[in-house]
Amino acid sequence: MDMKTPPKQRVGLLLDPVFERHDTGPSHPERAERLAYLRKKLAEQGFDSRFVKIGPVAADRKSLLSVHSGAYLYRLELACRAGDNYIDTPDSAICDESFKVAALAAGGVIKAADLVAGGELDSAFCAVRPPGHHAERDFSMGFCLLNNMALAAMRLKTEHGFKRIAIIDWDVHHGNGTQHAFEQDSGVLYVSLHQSPETLFPGSGYCTERGRGAGLGTTLNIPFPPGTQDEEYLAQFDRQALPVIENFAPEFILVSAGYDGHAGDPLASMSLSLGAYETITASTIALARRFSGGRLVGVLEGGYNLDVLAGSVSYFLKTLLGDETT
Repeated sequence: MDMKTPPKQRVGLLLDPVFERHDTGPSHPERAERLAYLRKKLAEQGFDSRFVKIGPVAADRKSLLSVHSGAYLYRLELACRAGDNYIDTPDSAICDESFKVAALAAGGVIKAADLVAGGELDSAFCAVRPPGHHAERDFSMGFCLLNNMALAAMRLKTEHGFKRIAIIDWDVHHGNGTQHAFEQDSGVLYVSLHQSPETLFPGSGYCTERGRGAGLGTTLNIPFPPGTQDEEYLAQFDRQALPVIENFAPEFILVSAGYDGHAGDPLASMSLSLGAYETITASTIALARRFSGGRLVGVLEGGYNLDVLAGSVSYFLKTLLGDETT
């Protein structure tokens, strides 16, 4: 083999129609069409044969209890079985299958982390719903039922023994649930780039939130004012996030990949382009290859413009495969 040719990447993809059975209602922005449209667009690009398919698997109770309380899990399952329309807040719409689907999403993300940690895959992307980074230990917020990202990070810590895990969250909304799960943990670095909490849900993610106790200094929040464009966004990633991540030298990188900071997204007020997401994706994957042996799992969070979502995820996947220069 030509030594200049990069080795073929074993990339896992979790994307299954079962996640479309989480029915949030016809007017809800976090709707099944997000994944149906993504599946269609990826199939049109011939991606089906290029990835290792990761099948959904339900997270077991032990895993769920590593992040969520038993009381919350009981309330969530009961509310779904009872046919309630939402749990804790009207934003968090549910149906009778939502607990099952959320458990499959969480378990699938954990499985992806297991496969990458065990060396069976080089990296993976999990296009699942419901999303997770707002879900707290005891309650749901912002469309999120189970915290997929926190559950995967906890699995990597407790079952695989990773000492330095970096979570990079570029959803336009601050990932309050993920931050709170690890804000006292020096072994998990949480970096979030999001719209200013003064102007957008969930109202957290101030730059003064830096972690607590043993975890002080391993939380980095980078809030942006409404209207922020690519140049400033990427400059702050380079200026603030990169040195912190490099100093942390993560053994594994997890990405909460949200695309609702795009100028065409209906739920926020930032003005990013697809180019910004391509650049931050390439930079993050390059970090994984530099520090983590390429070990990276991306997990879909927000993004409600279907074309932006499909284009951004497509670029992420191509970059994992090595199609794009990183």
